[in-house]
Amino acid sequence: MKLRTFTLGLFSASALAFAAHAESITIATVNNGDMVRMQKLTDDFTATNPDIQLQWVTLEENVLRERVTTDIATKGGQYDVMTIGTYEVPIWAKQSWLLPLDKLGDDYDVKDIIPAIAGGLSVDGKLYAAPFYGESSFVMYRKDLMEKAGLQMPDAPTWDFIKQAADKMTDRANGVNGVCLRGKAGWGENMAFLTAMSNSFGARWFDENWKPQFDQPEWKNTLQFYVDLMKADGPEGASSNGFNENLALFQQGKCGMWIDATVAASFVSDPKNSTVADKVGYALAPDNGLGKRGNWLWAWSLAIPAGTQKADAAQKFVSWATSKHYAELVASKEGWANVPPGTRSSLYANPEYQKAAPFAKMTLDSINSADPTHPTVKPVPYVGVQFVAIPEFQGLGTTVGQLFSAALAGQSSVDDALKQAQDAATATMTEGGYIK
Repeated sequence: MKLRTFTLGLFSASALAFAAHAESITIATVNNGDMVRMQKLTDDFTATNPDIQLQWVTLEENVLRERVTTDIATKGGQYDVMTIGTYEVPIWAKQSWLLPLDKLGDDYDVKDIIPAIAGGLSVDGKLYAAPFYGESSFVMYRKDLMEKAGLQMPDAPTWDFIKQAADKMTDRANGVNGVCLRGKAGWGENMAFLTAMSNSFGARWFDENWKPQFDQPEWKNTLQFYVDLMKADGPEGASSNGFNENLALFQQGKCGMWIDATVAASFVSDPKNSTVADKVGYALAPDNGLGKRGNWLWAWSLAIPAGTQKADAAQKFVSWATSKHYAELVASKEGWANVPPGTRSSLYANPEYQKAAPFAKMTLDSINSADPTHPTVKPVPYVGVQFVAIPEFQGLGTTVGQLFSAALAGQSSVDDALKQAQDAATATMTEGGYIK
């Protein structure tokens, strides 16, 4: 929204005086559909907060992350509200780069935020970012192919069942792959999936003393199972496939199962874009009976940098954009199916939302089964389900992702990939001073 200019001929002296004293806050956000919609609806905010004007900086995800990271680390003060992910929040809060959100208003209802989401955005019991949109991951599957295979998908399947079903659903002659999973290298691509998967196998990135664990049998079991499953039942060229590639394959009817972000449910069930929209079922991410499922946790959230001079106005905006009122506003303008998902328990208790989103309950159950403060079977010193909330993880996660993608492509063995991952992680953690 551009700042309005006032001319003396149209406005009184009092209006000019008011405009001069209006406070302007700058909001840095990502250029996804939900955020673009939010900008269009901000007249609702300014109507009740006429003394606050909004300036927007809307950026592509990678550019946004780079700019806000630079600004907050250098205390540049360019932004008063930042859109950041679950990965950044615990790191930046511990650096005292973010303000705690303790002035969101009496009617905000912090307790309504889904506990797992709130946990990922909190440090020492204090909320440092308010979730605008949240997700976990789960199984999306073809009900017709499952029936043809003579199987019934449990609400809470095991990895052994996924393997059994994938073997029976794979039909190369007709272009059907039993399962589609991420293989494209990247800390937020294949390693998001594989780290979450490894949790259910009892693996962890580091032990309590930050020693890397890729040389342990739990990681060998994880990666070997994944590579064998994908070679037997995955699509050709799987090492190049990320979220978007697998979405296209599933929508075209080329996947019996797809384990990925819960947000994908609205796409695969949309008859305008999916050839299998009326045949999709949903289940929790698989487990191995060890107490952890292979699902992740993520949220795009609004946070306030510690360097802002306009903290009160910024908290008013954050409160509005992540409130129950905002959800009702979107529903009234765009329909319940377009309300930002994955943040508030009350949304999932709403019959109108349940009717508009048949995958709502499974999405909520998936989110609730993730615990970023206790993500693994064994104890760990870090927070994060599909990532490790330390600054070094972006680079290390991508390096390990490249090694594991190469193993999937047959360019190296599972054992070699794990050895190289162990060496890379040990070097990174030694250089960072985590281990000696």
